[in-house]
Amino acid sequence: MAKKAAGNASFWFIILAIFFGNFMSMLSSTTINVAFPIFMKDFHAELGMVQWMITGFLLATGVVAPVVGYFGDRWSYKRLYIFALSGFTLFSGLCTIAWNIESLVLFRILQGVFSGLIIPTTMTMIYQFIEKDRQAFAMSLWSLSSMLAPAFGPTLGGWLTEYFGWRSLFLLNLPIGLVAITVAFKCLPFQRASKSNTFDLPGFITVLVSSSFIILAFSEGNGWGWTSWKTCSFLIIGAATLVYFIRRELSLKEPLLNLRVFQTNRFTYSLIINCIITASLYSGTFLIPVFLQDIQQSTALNTALVLLPGSMVMAFFSPIVGKLYTKIGPFWLILSGIVLLIVSTWELSHITLQATHMYVACWMTIRYVGIALAFMPVMNAGMSAIPKENSGHASSVTNWVRQATGALSIGVFSSLLAARSLTHQKELSAGASAGVQLVREQGMTLGVQDVFMTATIICIAAIPLTFLLKERRKKTQPLTG
Repeated sequence: MAKKAAGNASFWFIILAIFFGNFMSMLSSTTINVAFPIFMKDFHAELGMVQWMITGFLLATGVVAPVVGYFGDRWSYKRLYIFALSGFTLFSGLCTIAWNIESLVLFRILQGVFSGLIIPTTMTMIYQFIEKDRQAFAMSLWSLSSMLAPAFGPTLGGWLTEYFGWRSLFLLNLPIGLVAITVAFKCLPFQRASKSNTFDLPGFITVLVSSSFIILAFSEGNGWGWTSWKTCSFLIIGAATLVYFIRRELSLKEPLLNLRVFQTNRFTYSLIINCIITASLYSGTFLIPVFLQDIQQSTALNTALVLLPGSMVMAFFSPIVGKLYTKIGPFWLILSGIVLLIVSTWELSHITLQATHMYVACWMTIRYVGIALAFMPVMNAGMSAIPKENSGHASSVTNWVRQATGALSIGVFSSLLAARSLTHQKELSAGASAGVQLVREQGMTLGVQDVFMTATIICIAAIPLTFLLKERRKKTQPLTG
């Protein structure tokens, strides 16, 4: 009994240490958007420059993800995590003393580098430090820390900016970061680091170039033009260096990123489903603000309030899903979650100009329930199939691919929305007597419908892959006398 109580206490201490850091990292990426007009006003900056606070941050988190497995094995994940928390907190402080928009963007990008270390490191530590039978519940709490931030981030960011100015967005990270460092130092178990690995510098350079160029091309492709020389050049160079990186890593005995984790079919299938869920998540978070603010002329605060119920329900379901996982396994949770995603996304593909905020909030809430049911189980189903010693590399691969998927999704969806909206506006204006503004709003609404329909088709592709994750029951062996 005493041993069980001690194990339970250590479990919650580890979760506490992981929760603080992951929550802080995710929160910082969701509070900043609402302050864009303030940054533009205070620094006399253009929107394109200010947007680099998001684009640069996301780019940095994606670029650094592949090296987590190497440095975690080399330094130990506890040391890497404390290093990442310290760097994140330091650059949060430096953001508050930025003297122009260029210095603020630079500090924000460097903050993103350390954020990119935090997220895969926290995931890896669950599989390194927590016993197997409690990993699913631990992952549900990890998911909860990821979901609470976007649930309250925009509203909190708007309130802080309005009453305390934009510096408060970064000052908020300082006490959270110091507490997270203290808790991590005290509560995480010591892990012996490996000294055998040699650093693969050519691999690091090529993954840096390929990740940067590909993520940047998809992030900026809509603004540059998908057929422009800049977008095409970035994609070609990124793809070429990525192919070289993959071939190099597979040929090395001690690679920077162990891509052999893809030899585990269960991990590969789960990662593909994970990417589909990520694309579906980004379709909603991208399209609904556009619909509410650009088409229906709602305020940013009203938009945040429409999305808030879904985010809160998603956070509420996370620990419940963790408990259900241990009882029924991943298959039915993932399948039911994807079905809810398909139904709700299909319904939103019929959204009209007269749609009420209640209608949007209800269907977005159902989408978030689907994401909550599927996200953690599909993540755990893949990660639990990987041996413990390779969990850091599997986590790095997962976050690397998911970050690229997020950038790809936003780029493709924004480009598709612009193209389809323009097509519909031309069709409507050809024989209509409606005003220019109404034609624009109706055209954009039809464009939103088209993108949601595309997202529905993407979700359907996850159904057959889900059946590949279904575990066959082992036949019981007859008893022999």
